[in-house]
Amino acid sequence: MSQKSKSDKIRLDKWLWAARFYKTRNIAKEAIDGGKVHLNGQRCKPGKEPKVGDELKVRVGWDEKIILIKELSDKRQKAELAQQLYEETADSIKAREMSAEQRRSLRGATPRPEKRPDKKQRRDIMKHKSDFL
Repeated sequence: MSQKSKSDKIRLDKWLWAARFYKTRNIAKEAIDGGKVHLNGQRCKPGKEPKVGDELKVRVGWDEKIILIKELSDKRQKAELAQQLYEETADSIKAREMSAEQRRSLRGATPRPEKRPDKKQRRDIMKHKSDFL
């Protein structure tokens, strides 16, 4: 795997893309601009240069990961190699597992119909919704 030397500089959005947190650099940039990524506890810009040992808080979907940067790379490679660029903290793993368990337990509390509504039922639903608007 081709790593960057310590003198080379890399953008945070490019590193997040290379580490496979986001599918494209544009999505990574939007996440950083939207405040979903914090570098060492502070909001940052996509052009910020991460360093080895920095702490990143990354929110992807429902999950929030706290990771430590182990290596810098600007090349997107296999997932196994991308996981070597960072290490997730034990507290972060525990918190993610707890929130996943909570979501699983709440899943049964939501009522779900046994089957999809037929055409007449859909019309009734639409009529009922329009009465409230």
